[in-house]
Amino acid sequence: MKFLAPFIFLTFLLFEAKGQIVPALFIFGDSIVDVGNNNDLVTLIKANFPPYGRDFVDHEPTGRFSNGKLALDIIAEKVGFTNHQPAYMSDKANGEMLLIGANFASAASGYYNATAILYNTISLSQQLENYREYKNKLVDITGKSNASSRISRGIHLISAGSSDFLQNYYINPLLFATNTPDTFSDILLNSYDHFIQNLYELGARRIGVATLPPLGCLPAAITAFGHGNNHCVARLNNNAISFNNKLRHRSQRLTRRLSKLKLVVLDIYNPLYTLITEPAENGFAEVRRACCGTGLLETSILCNQHSIGTCSNASQYVFWDGFHPTEAANQILADKLFKSGSSLIQP
Repeated sequence: MKFLAPFIFLTFLLFEAKGQIVPALFIFGDSIVDVGNNNDLVTLIKANFPPYGRDFVDHEPTGRFSNGKLALDIIAEKVGFTNHQPAYMSDKANGEMLLIGANFASAASGYYNATAILYNTISLSQQLENYREYKNKLVDITGKSNASSRISRGIHLISAGSSDFLQNYYINPLLFATNTPDTFSDILLNSYDHFIQNLYELGARRIGVATLPPLGCLPAAITAFGHGNNHCVARLNNNAISFNNKLRHRSQRLTRRLSKLKLVVLDIYNPLYTLITEPAENGFAEVRRACCGTGLLETSILCNQHSIGTCSNASQYVFWDGFHPTEAANQILADKLFKSGSSLIQP
């Protein structure tokens, strides 16, 4: 590997010359940002089969939980990347592709490690270990100094927490009986605090963390927790708002404690809530139902090529499946997230 270092590093310099604003992106979290790390896991939480990816490059499923691009993909393009950061568990995560960063996210994982264990996916703790391994590979490719520079100048993005609530807390009677939403939020935020400190110790200096979305407005959440009502579930949204407020407060404390850290909270709640409550103003015709199948619940293996009722034009829908936005919605969300995180790309 080491004899390839000069060639690969030169390739990276050429990448930067093409207009990349930052040298690399590093992504952690859940299905909102997973680009295929679950594909080869023994888990039901996958999206590497049709109709997922039908509007993506070559109309092929990749493991992304959408019909096309994720907001993450669009953001990467906005900062100048012509290739998407590879899923770290995939065959693409090697050689020069590692120079633009890597994606460590795993659908159905979260701040609470037990969530990933429940679905046999990659916990945030294991994602951190994979990142540590990645960093060692980067040192072999570019040398310690260049690797450290790429890490410190690169942007680290985190999206987690939704699975902890929707796929664990709300449906886990043992967890629900022993914790209020408030105390469970505190457990998640302690894990978040620990994760940021570990990233910082490994050299990360520019970090963006996404808030929870309006959990009570996701089609599957309305079906499961709405008691037959077709409107957003207020208590779920209130829990998300409370968590997001705590996330901002905790992030401010981390910034004060870690002097060289630039940590930005990226609001996804309000932009998505606006799409849901004002669909026509944003070019959408359907918000209660997702595109895939009946649009009321289907996600992952329940959203497949045999699902009856899947729409023909996903661009009219805010949601692709029961939990995840369409590419059309992701385009609008990416624009908002890019603006709110603009300070991360400033020198």
